[in-house]
Amino acid sequence: MYAIIVTGGKQYKVEAGQAIYVEKLAAAAGEKVSFDKVIMVGGDDVKIGKPFVDGATVDGTVEKQGKEKKVVTFKYKPKKHTHTKKGHRQPYTKVMIDAINA
Repeated sequence: MYAIIVTGGKQYKVEAGQAIYVEKLAAAAGEKVSFDKVIMVGGDDVKIGKPFVDGATVDGTVEKQGKEKKVVTFKYKPKKHTHTKKGHRQPYTKVMIDAINA
């Protein structure tokens, strides 16, 4: 059984026992989270939402909060002695999917 959920403006296909990396959630490590924006539940009985499946939730546990690798942007203008270097690390949350309730 699998489900397609929406969180952080992105869609994820999840199954029970799977670990996913999503945009940062306001939850500490070890806390339970529930995703109620379920677009589709697949398996033996397929349910497709309009836009979301009624009564379907996906439960998970937050494993850790972290930051991705640094992305460096470097801008320069030739012959003008101008350059700018900036770095960015996007925060993420690692969630272990516990159950799909359809």
